[in-house]
Amino acid sequence: MSVWVNLQSKGIAPVIRRLPGLLIAVLLSLVASHAVAQLQVLEPSVPGTGMEGPCATPEFTIAAMPWPSGTILAHIHARLIEENFGCRVRVVTGDPSATLSAMAATRQPAAAPESWASRVPEAWNAAVQAGGVRSAGPTFSGGPLEAWFVPAYVVANNPGLTSASALADHWQVFAGEEGEEARFLSCPEDWACSMLNRNLLSAFGLGEHFALVEPTDRADLDQTLAASVAENRPVLAYYWQPNALVARLDLVALDMGGFDENAMFCAAQPDCVPFTPSSFPEETVVNALADWVFSDAPLIAGYFERARMPIAEMNQLLAWQIDNSAEAGEVAEHFVATRQEVWQGWVGERPDG
Repeated sequence: MSVWVNLQSKGIAPVIRRLPGLLIAVLLSLVASHAVAQLQVLEPSVPGTGMEGPCATPEFTIAAMPWPSGTILAHIHARLIEENFGCRVRVVTGDPSATLSAMAATRQPAAAPESWASRVPEAWNAAVQAGGVRSAGPTFSGGPLEAWFVPAYVVANNPGLTSASALADHWQVFAGEEGEEARFLSCPEDWACSMLNRNLLSAFGLGEHFALVEPTDRADLDQTLAASVAENRPVLAYYWQPNALVARLDLVALDMGGFDENAMFCAAQPDCVPFTPSSFPEETVVNALADWVFSDAPLIAGYFERARMPIAEMNQLLAWQIDNSAEAGEVAEHFVATRQEVWQGWVGERPDG
């Protein structure tokens, strides 16, 4: 049974209009858990016999989404498929919604790694309903995409501080001298996550212990966080991944417990205080394939089903890209050359010939 995502339900659309900002997509993720159940993610059918070699086409196309991790993944998969399956692969420019529509209408591109289906539910549902697109499984593994983070040295110095619920007993770690309030580094005021963090602090019973610090913009957020780590000061901050800064500052995500849809919906509204803590919802981020890949190129479909990039690995690749001023193709070459233990399981047994 399929149910459609509707941002008008429960009044979420009015909330979005009241909270414009650079990360307004974060608010859309409030319905992600609801959307995960509602998004039409079909199980792969029994694959058929491939034609024209393992890729079943003279040229296998992979869409590079217009952000660093999406572009890097496209080049990684292109290189691995070329080298291990003998296919000719071309990386093409991708777009979150337009690529899904093209895959459903024209059967091209063949693959779209890092498709954030829960951010474009209408395009995803339409493409799946049309029978043109299927999920080959999650893009990432090994950690939340949104969370409250602390530097690794904070956890090392406070072994009991591994979860958001433990902050009630460890808030003094983040306080200054002379009984100063602890500080929580949140989002800029005009980002949707600013209100979420404010209300979640109350839900975790931390409202009276932490003062909310709202940077002016993304650069201010990054600089404040980096300065705290450079001075080896304890800092608690909202952040997201995949992101180079998570790797460069060695940030650790606190366990925020389970996701409570009602609590998170409440946290998104200015006049509602959630009494139940909640994690940020999991997003549906998948390796999207054109439907024909499952039947005509089962070896390649199997590859994408196994190709789950550890989120910490992608953070490291993004940091390496910045440190080396590298293009996406160079990052892919570096990954393939140095991290065989990560990708070898994706490739599986090589096809004969």
